[in-house]
Formats: sequence, C-alpha cells, structure tokens
Amino acid sequence: MHHLSDFDYNLPPEQIAQHPLPDRAASRLLVLNRATGNTRHLHFGDLRTLIPAGDLLVLNTSRVIPARLHGKRDTGNAEILLVRELADGAWLAMGHPGGKLKPGRRVTFGEDSAVEIVEVLGGGLRKVRFVGALDARATLAKYGAVPLPPYIRRPPTDADRERYQTVYATHDGSVAAPTAGLHFTTELLAQIRERGVAVTAIDLHVGPGTFKPVETEDLDQHTMHAEAYEISADAAGWVNKKRGTVWAVGTTVLRALESAVDANGLVRTGVSETNLFIRPPYDFKVVTRLITNFHLPRSTLLMLVCAFGRYEPVMAAYREAVREGYRFYSYGDAMAII
Repeated sequence: MHHLSDFDYNLPPEQIAQHPLPDRAASRLLVLNRATGNTRHLHFGDLRTLIPAGDLLVLNTSRVIPARLHGKRDTGNAEILLVRELADGAWLAMGHPGGKLKPGRRVTFGEDSAVEIVEVLGGGLRKVRFVGALDARATLAKYGAVPLPPYIRRPPTDADRERYQTVYATHDGSVAAPTAGLHFTTELLAQIRERGVAVTAIDLHVGPGTFKPVETEDLDQHTMHAEAYEISADAAGWVNKKRGTVWAVGTTVLRALESAVDANGLVRTGVSETNLFIRPPYDFKVVTRLITNFHLPRSTLLMLVCAFGRYEPVMAAYREAVREGYRFYSYGDAMAII
C-alpha cells in the first residue's frame, strides 16, 4: 500500500525545462524495460526503430486553448483559467485570487469582454458566464494567453503558441498540452508509419486537475477532476484489433483507453468523462507500452507511471534521469516504458 510520500524524489530546479529545444524530436529518451527494470539512454527519434512494425501508436489530438485570461476586478487584478464549457453555455473555470471571486462579481478583460462569477463549486472551481459583447471563444482569441504550467517561470511568448501544442493537435479543449506528443514532428510520424506502424488518435481534453497537487497522505482521499474524452469507432476498432501491441503516447491516452474498456477487454466508442485515478497496483487491460514525459513528485501522473512500469524500476529510473542531467516536465525529455 503506497502513500503520498513514496512518490517523492529530489530534482534540482535547474533541470526543470523552461524552454523547448529548437528541434522537437531532439529530446532524450530514457527507455525502461518494465519486466527487467533495465534502462537505455536514446533520443526521441530512435522511436523509428524502437516501435516494431505492426504495432499501434495512439495519439491524443486534443488542442490546447489559450485558456488563461488576465483581467480587472473592482479593486485589483484577477486571473481566470477556463476549463470547459457547460451544457447551459456557462463555463467551468478556476480563478485567482480565489477569496475575492464571489458570486455576482465581475472580471473585465476589455471594453468588449467580461465574466460574471455565477457559483463557487469547491475544489478551486467556479461557474462563470460571459456577459460582454464577446463570447468565450472570441474572448480567448483576443485576450487569451497560453496556459503554461506554473513551474515554467516566465511569461508565455508567441513561440509557445506553436510549441506548447502537438503538431497533430486538432480538437480544441485542453488547458494543458498532452506533453508526450510535443516531441513528435510530422516527419518522424511519417517515418514511423513508413516502417509499418499503425497510427490512430483519440481525444482527451486535459483539465487543470493534471496540476492539482495530491495533498492527502492517504491516496484514497484524493479526488480527481473529471476530464472529457472521445474515442471514434475507427480508433476503437484499431485498438481492439491490435490488442497486445498498443503504444499510448502520454498518460492522457492511457487514461482514456483504460477508462473506456468493457468487461470483455474491448474499448468502447463514444464521448464520456473519466476521473480514473491510476496508481499501484493497477491491472492494465489495454495499453502495453507507454511514451511519457517526466512528471512532478507526488503527482497523480507519476503514480500512474509507477503503476505501469512498477514502482521500484520507475523511481530508480527517475533518480537515474536526475543524475544524467535529463530535462524535466512539459518542455523536457521523454521516457518510453516497454
């Protein structure tokens, strides 16, 4: 039985990547064999030969929206992070300073755009409604900033609009990039396809829960924010046909596929939500290989990776990555667990 403190490791702050590398595919790739615990140090481009012909690579085509809005309230500044649209046209959002954003208060982004706080929902979430001339999408287009994670300690630049996005991103909805996919270039994907690897895609819209710290030593007490996902009939067909050879690009793909599996081990199609909290021990039913980035200590993402690659080998691999000077987190290096 694991506790929160089991998922700690020491990381020098200078190893938290603040900028992406000039070339997406130039990142390093730590390969962990989940059966033996052995590691190899490669580069991301080596996936061309690492993924066997006939295997299936599953991508997350969710697109990051410029979800961070800086505005003014009556007595100071405020920040709103949009999470997702609700059925009634209002939006789920997070706000700062939380104590000041009570129902009925407004945050203004410009003469043509403002939100009103409708309800405080708990867990840092609020319901807000756009009340200016511009709706949510027009506001984001005009005033929105790339929602870089808090550990990137610089303001976003124009370059981040492209680089904090996968080259295959298509469907708007994420407030954080599915970061394992940031390393792929269109050329690398083409080369992987040419070698006979099948490629398909699903959508899981990453919510702010991905950054929500786990604060309870007893992991059973942690609640996951729900995230929306969609699996097409085509994608489910590929995954079900290729059982035993499924490579998930990122924890988002893994969670969506493991959430959509039925009693017969087949992935269902359709739109749904998941608040699946994967941690050791966990019986994986769909995914056999995982490509992922290096995650924060004590995070649900690290717990998922430890469930997949086994606790001891993963934590040992993290310590090795620190020693070897790997770059960590969203703009950092990658890991393949095979």
